[in-house]
Amino acid sequence: MQDLIQELKDNAGLTEEQALQAILTMKEYITSKVPPMFSGFVDQFFAGNSTNSEVDPLA
Repeated sequence: MQDLIQELKDNAGLTEEQALQAILTMKEYITSKVPPMFSGFVDQFFAGNSTNSEVDPLA
């Protein structure tokens, strides 16, 4: 997950908080579009290897 955060920071010029909020928004959007049986896969994908649970709403 940290790779995606870094990509958003580098390529889109987002701050860490903005990148985390963008990822949370993507997760919620994707979860709303897939059948309920796949929501666990979406959760696992976005859980990644995040190490900063204090500011990471996905941890």
